Amino acid sequence: MTEIELSAGTIEYEDTGGNGPTIVLLHGLLMDSSLWDGTLASLAVDHRCVTPTLPFGAHRHAMRDDADLSLPGIARLVAELLERLDLHDVTLVGNDTGGAVVQLLMPDAGVRVGRVVLASCEAFDNLPPGLTGRTLALTGKLSPRSFGLFMQHMRLRAFRRLPLAFGWLTLRGDAATARWVKPVMTQPGIRRDAVRLLRAVFGDRGLLQKAAESLPGFDRPALVVWASRDRVMPLEHGRRLAELLPRGRLVEVDDSYTLIPLDRPEEFATIIGEFIHTPVGA
Repeated sequence: MTEIELSAGTIEYEDTGGNGPTIVLLHGLLMDSSLWDGTLASLAVDHRCVTPTLPFGAHRHAMRDDADLSLPGIARLVAELLERLDLHDVTLVGNDTGGAVVQLLMPDAGVRVGRVVLASCEAFDNLPPGLTGRTLALTGKLSPRSFGLFMQHMRLRAFRRLPLAFGWLTLRGDAATARWVKPVMTQPGIRRDAVRLLRAVFGDRGLLQKAAESLPGFDRPALVVWASRDRVMPLEHGRRLAELLPRGRLVEVDDSYTLIPLDRPEEFATIIGEFIHTPVGA
């Protein structure tokens, strides 16, 4: 992992390098960039892939005290990363809350974003999303110390597999979820960030409704990829997103929950690769 100092603090990211088209992939709450490991194994052959670990509760460097950890603040942080790395015409991919961040970046895409992929993510009024999101919203009201005590339950696989935890987010990714919860259980600074984050993210429940109003103005290729068995992000939202985007289309993925990069990494890589290499006018 490479580190870069941004306005909010130190961010870790992986950059596979190469001369192929650039893809920037964003993960969700209580996750890190390892969400994309299986997908990168295929994509990195022909693409430059950049996967930051956002300050979403599984990061390893606490953010500055004045860091804006709201969703718009995280979106600005991603825009800052693109600028600092001097990336242009990237394909911006977001899964889970990463997809919400992508939606907030789309109105001001500029020259840095050429295409977007929204994969089973929060949209419209689905904030907080499902039972998992509502549980996070409630625990975010705790003090950092009490939140840390609650998160100790995540040491148990049986607890992680509950619908209120990761059980409805992934069918096969328990090894990854076990890694993701370690920073918040062991580092006071990360617990503080997590509580601030959850309060800010779920404080404006109309945020993505407002964001949806600007989607018809996004005139670049857009792909919506949705898990057909998703129990947290409604499939109907995927269909609505694809209809709102002038150059959008929907692809459904079978045998997966929300975290398609964990449940169907190779298929997801194929879908992204085909999308990127489809001629712009097709």
